[in-house]
Amino acid sequence: MRGRLAAQWLLGRVSRCGADAVLDVFTAPVPTGKGKFANVVVDFPVSGSDEWIVVMSHFDTAPGIGGGFQGANDGASTCGILVAVANLIKHADPSWRKYPVSLVFTDAEEKRVAYSDNDGLQGSRRLASYYLNHPKRKVRAAICIDMLGDRNLNISIPPNGTPALKGLALKAAAKAGIRKYVGLRHDDMTVLDDHQAFLEAGFPAVDLIDFSFGSAPGLNDYWHTPADTIDKVSPASLEKSGRLLVELLNLLQSVDVKTR
Repeated sequence: MRGRLAAQWLLGRVSRCGADAVLDVFTAPVPTGKGKFANVVVDFPVSGSDEWIVVMSHFDTAPGIGGGFQGANDGASTCGILVAVANLIKHADPSWRKYPVSLVFTDAEEKRVAYSDNDGLQGSRRLASYYLNHPKRKVRAAICIDMLGDRNLNISIPPNGTPALKGLALKAAAKAGIRKYVGLRHDDMTVLDDHQAFLEAGFPAVDLIDFSFGSAPGLNDYWHTPADTIDKVSPASLEKSGRLLVELLNLLQSVDVKTR
């Protein structure tokens, strides 16, 4: 019920800026059988192009945390960025869009027990399957944004991502003037985030995530705990992360940029 209320709120919020938003309600397997979910999809089509740029942020929060858990950074922060970007795109010069853009607030990114075929990433799997089976929609790039409001911003792009898109993200960071806050992870850690569903479907995808969310550098002790509260989120970090996404979208609108 709370998830549906969040989806309805996001639907109304992006609709207020004049964007065309829809609620995609669906059922999907969960460890106990079937679950009902809903993605919020905001499309900005372009006549004559079927290569879509898909940007995702999950709005659900990890279950079973208790203690007044807010999910202020892990979920809410990047949803706020997507709302702002929806407003920017809606009011941008139409000539800016060479390629269509879809902004999607995904449900059920978080696992209930352990990530598997029926647990976690249900919203992004639904979305990737839609593009995989749609005869008139291709994926130019899929971008996942997650946990980007941390007041101690340290965006680390995980190795499970398309190399060309990781390179473009670094270039976008430089253009946004925030290169010192953005880097590549140099380990072999696979981050199971919404971009993974697109990678598994064969689409180019990248994850922009700050996976160091804690009380000291390198720690992650606020993640999935009641400590993920609004005071841990910084307007300055949201602004930096928003500029990073906008510059990456600018680059992806170039007809000369390769994403694979």
